[in-house]
Amino acid sequence: MSQSRDSDAGSEQGLWRRLRSRWYVRIAPVVVAVLVAVVVVSGVPWAPVDRIMARAVPSAPAQSGASGSPEPTAATPTPTQPTGRYAARLPRFPAPPAPQPVTVPDGPSAAWYSRIPTTQPVAFITIDDGWVKHPEARELLAAAGVPVTLFLTIDSIKDNPGYFRQLQSDRVTIEAHTISHPSLRGKSYDLQRRELCGSADKLGDWYGRRPVFFRPPFGNKDATTLRAARDCGMKAGFFWTETVHEGKVRYQRGKTVQAGDILLMHFRPAFVEDFIAALVAIHKAGLTPALLSDYVR
Repeated sequence: MSQSRDSDAGSEQGLWRRLRSRWYVRIAPVVVAVLVAVVVVSGVPWAPVDRIMARAVPSAPAQSGASGSPEPTAATPTPTQPTGRYAARLPRFPAPPAPQPVTVPDGPSAAWYSRIPTTQPVAFITIDDGWVKHPEARELLAAAGVPVTLFLTIDSIKDNPGYFRQLQSDRVTIEAHTISHPSLRGKSYDLQRRELCGSADKLGDWYGRRPVFFRPPFGNKDATTLRAARDCGMKAGFFWTETVHEGKVRYQRGKTVQAGDILLMHFRPAFVEDFIAALVAIHKAGLTPALLSDYVR
């Protein structure tokens, strides 16, 4: 008989525990809601409430994939957020699209592009030479936070290669623009190869990455240029569709920057105004700056 009572008592206790557990689960959200309301009205610090809520409402287990580990969250590109003293003059761009690169064809000659064949809403800022080391260039490039490709001439930067090392980043890449800036078209293979290979070698020594792109001075090239470039390990050379000088954008066709266009500017005294003018023109066209090396591979 005693054993039967103990069994009944255990059964009742188990039932009570189950009922109490169900009641607790139902009432916990109400308690939490009341606590939150009290905090909002009274201004009580959140930390004690956080601890109460953590005890009242256990966290749900992480959703797992087939491997049992939490599902990864895909990285989302973020829009540019200009900073610093130039922020008010710098446009904000939407997050760039995932690049859809063009593949450079195999062959004995480097590829040649006046613009990038893409329909994605992007344009490309390129800056040549390096004669004028503007003191505000580093701050301006960092404040804008947009991708830029530099085509540097050895003779123009050899007095201060460290200046351009400060500009280099994952958004600012350095490519080749010959040693002494001659017009290559019509010159011998040996001269063109020396200018192209020599500049790429030196830039690789200074900046830890040997260029794979080039721009011939003045945009002048011929079949020998493209063959010498390929023999130097270059994938492609680039012309341009817009130029920027003294704060003005000049268009070769139309009156606006178009998808895939390449803008050319230089390290000159008007660097700040030129760079801002390029950004404004791209922004007005509804485009976003992109990096050449993301679109040509």
